[in-house]
Amino acid sequence: MNILIINCGSSSIKYQLISMPSEGVVCEGLIERIGSESALLKYRTDTDLLEETLPILSHKMGLLKIARVLLDPLLGVITNADEITIVGHRVVHGGKTFSDTSLIDASVKEKIKNLFSLAPLHNPHNLEGIELAEEIFPHAKQVAVFDTAFHHSIPDVAKKYALPKEFFENRVQVYGFHGTSHKYVSEKAIEYLQLKSSKIISIHLGNGCSMTAIKDGKSIDHSMGFAPSNGLIMGSRSGDIDHAVIFYLVETLGYTLEEVNTLLIKKSGMLGLTGFSDLRDIQTEAANGNQDCILALQMNAYRIKKYIGAYAAILNGIDAIIFTAGIGENSALIREMVCTDLEYMGITLDVEKNNTRSKTLLEINKKEAKVKVLMIPTNEELEIAKQAYRLIHL
Repeated sequence: MNILIINCGSSSIKYQLISMPSEGVVCEGLIERIGSESALLKYRTDTDLLEETLPILSHKMGLLKIARVLLDPLLGVITNADEITIVGHRVVHGGKTFSDTSLIDASVKEKIKNLFSLAPLHNPHNLEGIELAEEIFPHAKQVAVFDTAFHHSIPDVAKKYALPKEFFENRVQVYGFHGTSHKYVSEKAIEYLQLKSSKIISIHLGNGCSMTAIKDGKSIDHSMGFAPSNGLIMGSRSGDIDHAVIFYLVETLGYTLEEVNTLLIKKSGMLGLTGFSDLRDIQTEAANGNQDCILALQMNAYRIKKYIGAYAAILNGIDAIIFTAGIGENSALIREMVCTDLEYMGITLDVEKNNTRSKTLLEINKKEAKVKVLMIPTNEELEIAKQAYRLIHL
């Protein structure tokens, strides 16, 4: 069975074609810079690699191009659109409505639309991808997997803000994000550790960053909240900030609310601290003595450590911490900075193992360490395929 995974962003589409239940990746790729005359298409199979710059002015043009490549007589991997049995869609926000994977119908689409106000940068594009896929693959079942679903298990003590109760009734609460990634890597860790009862901290570090406290496979707290903007220091997002700063920016410095939102989401974080958006550039600059970059890396690791301490407290101990996503998987420096001086918690890093590159799960703690430190490559597309496959075959 072929399951096509589609992840529509604001100006991009990531995709994978996965054969289930074998979990084999038939092809994968992405389209970047949608809306421009110089969009970039990437497409890869075991035998072929295509990179092409071309005008792709809309998501519809992008998905049609992906379909044409999949069906291409020379490079393609299917002969007609009906060979796609399921299209699995990443949907960022499921609100209180969606606690599990859902087969998409008119009612589900309407509910996703009703959540636009909670995720205005994500859900509209996710819904657009669904409606376009329905046109291009009319005989395939469309399935939605929600980033927030994994965090429905967070208890009220962590989920509610200290606001009058009517705000909770009006959907103001902690939702949590990156749930597909946290679920995937935590299940890998539990399988590896062979523990019936487990206390795990999952650390997802990419352009967006988040941490989850996971007890016995369930999320019980998460660093992001109402929106994917607070918590850790991110690529261009500030993470945690005193809300009084917002009033100061507006009332004293004359910023509009729109300008404040742009500042905190697109101009802050590591970019705001250093002027660089790519962590590799920041690490290179830090190695060359750039004090701004050195401090930014220290702040980044410091914030992560604070959450490790907090989550160790609510979990009443830790069996393992997981580093995942682009930075978590590839930055040995960040992993080392985070784990330094945590010996009292039983976290001790093996420097040689930490500097080993791996595309599979890697244990990077010292042999005698009480807490396992795991680097686990995330695979959100595979997790979406697994959940979609289970839903259809229940």
